[in-house]
Amino acid sequence: MTAPADPIAAVPVAPRRAVWALLRSPSGAVGLAIVLVLVVVALLAPVIAPYDPFRMASGPRLAPPSWDHWMGTDQLGRDVFSRIVHGARLTLMIGTIAVGISLTAGLLLGLVAGYAGGWPERVLMRLVDVLFSFTEIVIALACLAILGVGLINAMIAIGIASIPFYARITHSVVLVEKNKPYFEAAVAAGASHLRLIFLHLLPNVIPTLIVVGTLGVSTAVLAAAGLSFLGLGAQPPQPEWGFMLSSSRDLISRAPWMMIFPGLAIAITVLGFNLLGDGVREVLDPRQRAR
Repeated sequence: MTAPADPIAAVPVAPRRAVWALLRSPSGAVGLAIVLVLVVVALLAPVIAPYDPFRMASGPRLAPPSWDHWMGTDQLGRDVFSRIVHGARLTLMIGTIAVGISLTAGLLLGLVAGYAGGWPERVLMRLVDVLFSFTEIVIALACLAILGVGLINAMIAIGIASIPFYARITHSVVLVEKNKPYFEAAVAAGASHLRLIFLHLLPNVIPTLIVVGTLGVSTAVLAAAGLSFLGLGAQPPQPEWGFMLSSSRDLISRAPWMMIFPGLAIAITVLGFNLLGDGVREVLDPRQRAR
């Protein structure tokens, strides 16, 4: 994941106007539709799924797609469609928890470093620079070596690995806002530290983090799928899409549907959040709205 070239200037947008602006954006409308479908599928998974995702021998082993099993069955006779539907819940949980951890910690680090300046800024940002020298997957693997394997630990590891990115974004936005006339006027007027942080800096940081956080969900989903594929994330019998891909590696020639459908689910989900992030950026970026 790479940082944007420059932070988004925060300009208040009425919620109703923001929704209409998002719907008028082709990428935003498509991304929102995909994400909403994912949310509905996750919430109604027990109703939508025709079989228990953990039930073995729901049908013949390695049965191809049919009217009884829309996406076929796996090597244990479990319905692939039911497992993918229930896997949507895990996908949303992975995205929200991992991004929530990294965004919250990165926001605090970047906000404190940018506002305090001096030696706190130098110490905190040099720590961020050290973490930036390692790729996110290396940090995640190191965290898993300490925490142990498992889906929950994988989400925590992914969240920790992304903290430097959000800290750097927050820090850059805070530095830009601190040099603007309105902030200097507030300091000259004797505004308290809490007022400067929560009423002046934070509202201008949040729009940028909303955009990168939306895009970060797709990165978290891919990272979790990758860790599960390696056997470090979800464990049997969890219906996680990355783990489903891993379990189908040796059967790709006999039962290609076991790999095709989980792979499509991951690709569509990542595409949806990326398009939604682009749409949100267009809504919050005044330069885009002015065109």
